[in-house]
Amino acid sequence: MKLSNRVKPISYLKANAPAVLDDIEETRSPMVITVNGEAKAVLQDIASYEETQETLALLKILALGEAEVRDGKAVPFREAFSRIRRNVRRKS
Repeated sequence: MKLSNRVKPISYLKANAPAVLDDIEETRSPMVITVNGEAKAVLQDIASYEETQETLALLKILALGEAEVRDGKAVPFREAFSRIRRNVRRKS
């Protein structure tokens, strides 16, 4: 996604906030807000933000899993399920 055509100064945001928010929500495209010509913030619709956060959480889980495999902490799934079954039986 190219943000170069979605860069606006803060004065534009101040003057057009409702329209900017409507546009961001409708297009699901973020907008870069500048102050004195320097990028300072990115405005994004809430649905896209939530999707991004969920994706990052899943990627973090994946990275943690890969690190455990690399460190030799992984257990084959058959063994893991056997452990779980034994624990469930003990608690029953």
